[in-house]
Amino acid sequence: MRTRTPKSARMAAIALALAGAGLSTAVPASAAPAAPAPESYVAYEGSSEEAKANEAFFEAVIRSVAEKRAAAPEAAAVTVVYDASRAPTFASQISRSTQIWNSSVANVKLQSGSASSADFSYREGNDSRGSYASTNGHGSGYIFLDYAQNQQYDSTRVTAHETGHVLGLPDHYSGPCSELMSGGGPGTSCTNANPNAAERARVDQLWVNGFAAALDKALGKAR
Repeated sequence: MRTRTPKSARMAAIALALAGAGLSTAVPASAAPAAPAPESYVAYEGSSEEAKANEAFFEAVIRSVAEKRAAAPEAAAVTVVYDASRAPTFASQISRSTQIWNSSVANVKLQSGSASSADFSYREGNDSRGSYASTNGHGSGYIFLDYAQNQQYDSTRVTAHETGHVLGLPDHYSGPCSELMSGGGPGTSCTNANPNAAERARVDQLWVNGFAAALDKALGKAR
């Protein structure tokens, strides 16, 4: 659920970030003042860079899971392990998002674990870009949950939406509220945190075909 700001605002934000890098202090959502619907959280636009980042995140996660499965082929289910220790403010939203996805799809399950065993993690803080999924392409991806955005939009929807990127779904901001990956496109009144039938089917398809391909590669390396 990234957001886009006018160019002048983006340049100002970059200048401030460079001037005070490492000096800002994150404020938990419960303690932060209510956001007055700033312009930076109104317009949602997709971009090719964002789409590539989301795809890279999914590929990194599926590769991480496949490599662990290759090392322990007796595992009964395809499980994606996450670490939520760095996003304590959103513990309930992460738990609810996990329940939603685990009850919606059959071919992959999300499971809480330690940082050392996680395929991705959740983080929290302040970011003018809003919430997003990020990865360095080497299996260390994370979901960033922005305080202000989660005050303005339904927080469970934001979390479930970003988790959808972990499972392979792209943004589709022009979609209706009933479509989870439409993110903030339908506006702040949209509180739906459940994927629709097409999104559920797509995740199951990705984790049958995509995971099989990743597992073949992982097994090839293991031999």
